[in-house]
Amino acid sequence: MKAFSKFLFKALGWKFIVALPEPPKSVICIAPHTSNWDFPIGEFYYWAVGRHASFLMKKSWFFFPMGSLLRSLGGVPVDRSKRTSVTDQMAEEFAKREYFHLAITPEGTRKLVKKWKMGFYHIAIKAQVPIQLAYIDYAKKEMGITEIIYPTGDEAADLAKIQAFYKDVTPRRPENFYNVCKESVK
Repeated sequence: MKAFSKFLFKALGWKFIVALPEPPKSVICIAPHTSNWDFPIGEFYYWAVGRHASFLMKKSWFFFPMGSLLRSLGGVPVDRSKRTSVTDQMAEEFAKREYFHLAITPEGTRKLVKKWKMGFYHIAIKAQVPIQLAYIDYAKKEMGITEIIYPTGDEAADLAKIQAFYKDVTPRRPENFYNVCKESVK
């Protein structure tokens, strides 16, 4: 799949950037997320660079035969009926595995949101893992991971640094991405 993904990425005029070695465990913050195309582009990117990332999905989607397919793509079922929070469930996943990368879109939707959901950050804190910053830039036809943040526990300062990373990234649907860093310069 790696060779095919590299070929496809290049044939479609996309570049993939990997500027950093991958830590054994991490939360991967992927932004901006404004299109259904983000998922397949992200999957092909990961296959092309020889990496594997997991993603969260409602447990109800993991029925036969969908469950096997979703797990093979990296799907991790989330049981919302459990008393434990998603943060606790994912911290347990990180503790169980030697190698685990969990991709999360902080907007939580493809629609315009003015406040990011902070689950990705709280999972990283609880699991004591870094946050890789991944982007999909449709103007440059480029996807990459070029920065890693080690959360300090100062949520506001860390979030400002993370959001600043995305200030020059062009999403597929710019009208659906609110970047607080761009707003503050207006």
